[in-house]
Amino acid sequence: MTAATSAGTASTDAQTDPLQGTWHLVRWEIAYGDGRPATLPFGAQATGLITYSHDGTMSACIARADRPPLSSDSVRSAPEAERLAAFESYFQYAGPYAVRRGPDGRQQVVHTVTHALNPNFVGTTQIRNMDFASDGTLTLSASDTVPGTTVARHHRLIWRRPAH
Repeated sequence: MTAATSAGTASTDAQTDPLQGTWHLVRWEIAYGDGRPATLPFGAQATGLITYSHDGTMSACIARADRPPLSSDSVRSAPEAERLAAFESYFQYAGPYAVRRGPDGRQQVVHTVTHALNPNFVGTTQIRNMDFASDGTLTLSASDTVPGTTVARHHRLIWRRPAH
């Protein structure tokens, strides 16, 4: 599978697919439509990777910095509170991706989720607006509502390619 462009052609390399490769998380911020202060879901020092491969698949993971190790060598025998803390401090999903133009003409990447830490993500389509900045960063953004409310929120994730 390859990443589809807005013209419907396949992109198979970094020259035709500017997403291809690995990006490191710089910042994940959520702004809210009700005026409350913006939040950093996994803190100011969160870490993460998002990889877009030549075969049209992607994988993303984000973690809170300084996650404590489990008290057991096996996650299955760790205390329930530790397992819950590990789950709540880590975010991951993967699957095929395609690049397209959104209804407003902005460039978007569509992630079709086939694997995820959160089983509720599997089978969903995650659409992200894409913006490439002159400083080499990639911003992926999306809007939704705070679950159980009508309050709008806007996720903005900034990524940078690793220095070589």
